Formats: sequence, structure tokens, C-alpha cells
Amino acid sequence: MGIVRAVCTSLAKGTQKTNVKSAEFIEDFGIKEDAHAGKWHRQISLLSKEKVDAFKAKGADIHPGSFGENLIVEGVDFSSMPVGTRFVIGDVVLEMTQIGKECHNHCLIYKTMGDCIMPREGVFAEVITGGHIKIGQEVTCIPPKADRPYTAAVITLSDKGAAGLREDKSGPAIVEMLKSAGYDVKETLLLADEQKLLEKELIRLSDQRQINLIFTTGGTGFSKRDRTPEATIAVCDRMANGIAEAIRNYSMTITPRAMFSRAVSGIRNNTVIINLPGSPKAVKESLEFLLPNLEHGLGILTNRENECGAPSL
Repeated sequence: MGIVRAVCTSLAKGTQKTNVKSAEFIEDFGIKEDAHAGKWHRQISLLSKEKVDAFKAKGADIHPGSFGENLIVEGVDFSSMPVGTRFVIGDVVLEMTQIGKECHNHCLIYKTMGDCIMPREGVFAEVITGGHIKIGQEVTCIPPKADRPYTAAVITLSDKGAAGLREDKSGPAIVEMLKSAGYDVKETLLLADEQKLLEKELIRLSDQRQINLIFTTGGTGFSKRDRTPEATIAVCDRMANGIAEAIRNYSMTITPRAMFSRAVSGIRNNTVIINLPGSPKAVKESLEFLLPNLEHGLGILTNRENECGAPSL
């Protein structure tokens, strides 16, 4: 149980917020008249009061809203909780969507102190149920349901697609098949074939958003710009190339050109990352083969299922 100690808003992004003490929270949007409100996954930002106080004790000249946070809550260690945790504050329900964020341009606090807690201690949430929040209200934390749908993200790699010169048909095809299979698709991205950019997004989706499953499509062939496998290998803790090999073997029964795929698959923390081909037809064929068995592997990784052959408890 926590207590709301500050409710902060700002009219512009990139500025410190002001403690307004109470505010209206709008479903699937954010705080009314706050700059960060909108149809995205970072509608509300939250910090633990204990983390703010510890930073202030180092000599930082800060006040509620200095880190750009919307809510400061006492008695809750947000960064230790999993994505999907819900916070009930009166009639308002928030759901955590991300832990931490990248600091693109160091803020005034960082430039003064050489550090800032928001990128590692701040968390973000969506407004599930709207209402009003004011200082002094209790915060109840509800962990994610054990049987919730697996979350997924889809990344299309295409120089022409990213430049607007070619329509992305493979990404939407993956999304449609994932949704039909019961997955909760949280993000879709269309990127140029840039290895470092893909690595950055794979890390963000795995670490900060804690996505269960990431599919990439494109960038697995012989072209010098095809760097998807290299990016995947660079960010994975462990490889799971049985998945990529199984897809390749299945595809070989359809076309011998499948031998030219360099696709890989692996694991980063609790996220499975799988490279798929670039064409919509090959994507559909791969997923028809893969999806019926994929949840077993995800279940083992996330401790929802037992290892093969292990006795049930």
C-alpha cells in the first residue's frame, strides 16, 4: 500500500512539471492538459518518494515534478515490479507499461549532479480507468494475472519501407496472425536496415517494456544491408536456434531458396526474439508452422509451464 505525495503536470514536454496536487485522469489518454498525455504507452510517469528523497539527500536542488514525473508515491518501489502491474488509486486504475527510459538529451538535473534517477527508477503507465487523483490517496498494487495473454512486438526491417517507398505488408500480416492466436501485440515498428538501431529497439522492448515475444521480418538475406541476424545475436543472452532451424527446414519443403535465409532466434532475459523472412507469403507460412507450438517455449521461459518431461506440481 502506498500514498500519493504529489500530482504533477506540465504544458510542454522537456520541462519540469508543477505539483498541482490533484488532476483528472482520462482513460487511454493521461492527465487532462498534461503534455505527455496521448494515445501511447507512456501516458503517466511515476516515481517512488523514497528514491526522490535519497537523491535529494545527495544535495540535489529538486522539487516534485523536477524529473518530469506525474505521480510521486510513498511506500512503493515501482522499479522492482513487473510490467503489467496495476495501481488502483480511488476510482483510477493505471497499468505499468515500461520501466525506465532512455535519456536523449541530459536534463538540467543530470548536468548539475552527473546523474538522474528517472531513466532507471521511473516507470510509465496507461490509464485503464479514468477519474480524479489527489494528494493523500492510497495506492493499491495488483500484480499481473498469471494467465494473462503473452505480449508481443513486431519489427519490420526495410530501407524502402522506412523511407515510404514501399508498403509494409509483412508486419501487419504478423500482427493479424498473432492477434488471432491470442497474443497481445503491444508495439509495431518499421525501421531501416540499421544494425545499431535494431539493437537499441530490441533492448528497449526486452528490458524496459518486458515484451514476451518479438518477431522481426526482413534483413535476413545476403544483401550487405541485411543485418537483422547480427543485431539479434548481439543482444541475446542465449541463442535458441532450434526455432530458426525448424522454420528454415519447413520452408525448404516449399522452396529451395529458403537455404539462403540467415535467420536466427534467441533469448534476452525473459524475451524470445525470432527472425522471420521478409515476404508476406513466407511470413504466413512460417507462422502457420511455428505458432501452434510456440507457447510451450514461452511458458517454460516465464515459469508458466514445466520443462518437458518434468512432473507437474
